Amino acid sequence: MSAPRTVLAVIPARGGSKGVPGKNLAPVGGVPLVARAVRACRAARRVTHVAVSTDDPDIAAVAAGAGAEVVHRPAALADDTATSEAALLHALDAHEARHGRPADVVLLVQCTSPFLTPGDVDGVAAEVLDGGADTALTAAPTHGFLWRHTLPAPHAAPAPHAEGVNHDKTHRPRRQERTPEYLETGAAYAMDAAGLRAHGHRFFGRTALVPTDPARVLEIDDPHDLARARALAPLLDPPDLPTRADVDAVVLDFDGTQTDDRVLIDADGRELVAVHRGDGLGVAALRRAGLHLLILSTEKNPVVAARARKLHVPVLHGVDRKDAALKHWCEEYGVDPQRVLYAGNDVNDLPCLALVGWPVAVADAHAAVRAAARAVTTTRGGAGAVREIAAWLLGPDLSPTTPRTPGPTHRIPRGK
Repeated sequence: MSAPRTVLAVIPARGGSKGVPGKNLAPVGGVPLVARAVRACRAARRVTHVAVSTDDPDIAAVAAGAGAEVVHRPAALADDTATSEAALLHALDAHEARHGRPADVVLLVQCTSPFLTPGDVDGVAAEVLDGGADTALTAAPTHGFLWRHTLPAPHAAPAPHAEGVNHDKTHRPRRQERTPEYLETGAAYAMDAAGLRAHGHRFFGRTALVPTDPARVLEIDDPHDLARARALAPLLDPPDLPTRADVDAVVLDFDGTQTDDRVLIDADGRELVAVHRGDGLGVAALRRAGLHLLILSTEKNPVVAARARKLHVPVLHGVDRKDAALKHWCEEYGVDPQRVLYAGNDVNDLPCLALVGWPVAVADAHAAVRAAARAVTTTRGGAGAVREIAAWLLGPDLSPTTPRTPGPTHRIPRGK
């Protein structure tokens, strides 16, 4: 029996961007663009490996947190003149060195297309794997009439003349009478890896088009594109929020999750923090609903224990290894980690996020935490984020409900 074919998805994400500074880390729907691309590739069934090619350490950290391998791109391949093909070939070499075998199919996936779906990724891969194509790309069908300006003829009036590109302007057939044309979306491309090495560019041999939903086509090249993407995200992103039936326990970080991450120090050196009354209401509702609750913090300040007493919630604080403490707590109380919701905000929460079935980041969490999260609140830490989480589980009025019998739930794949 032959070995399964290796499909490597490469996401180029260099640090420099003139149109939108820091573009590849810009959040859309609460998740950095590079992490959105990693998630789409990891959820695609035909992809076996996902790599992010970058010269930026912050992008590398977010990519790794989202589950991608990181290929450190040299400066010579990261300037404005470097081509995507050069990054692809470098990533292919790095993949072969790391895994000891070449990739059969390589995908180029652009994180500047925020609404790429796993189906789009699988579509281009399948055309090369199964459809006999050498290359494939996502393309949006269009029936639009295209025009262009032509240069005026010599000795003619200087005004440019408009002429049809894909139509005769004297004949205007109805939409249903016209064969659709296809707009290259720039989101995903697939290539036979050996062919890419031989030709050095992404289009060779037979090229297949993979139609995609025109409503999801958006390339982020300037700040206006980014603003449109953020406005569209609530409409186009599939909801993946937990319900009471999915969760048996809620574990909360403290600083930055139940507070705004600031500390006030008085003249005697005592530290004060601000909490949100709405969060207290949410915790009380979760407790009445019968969920296991825990506050888990590395902070040794007595304010953590004082807040836990106020909320009537068990607390483990001053903990160096939060993931080890969480694992032990789950074992002690017989809680399946896959049915735990853990909410955090900073990089020391990443091990706990990787341990549970429902990793959650507050809206202003570190980019690597948002990348690792399955859900992101719309509310900042210390501003009602915990109450928002309680509303996911119990409904907006926070009324305790009897959980349904636990059944299978959709989970973002965590690896291949």
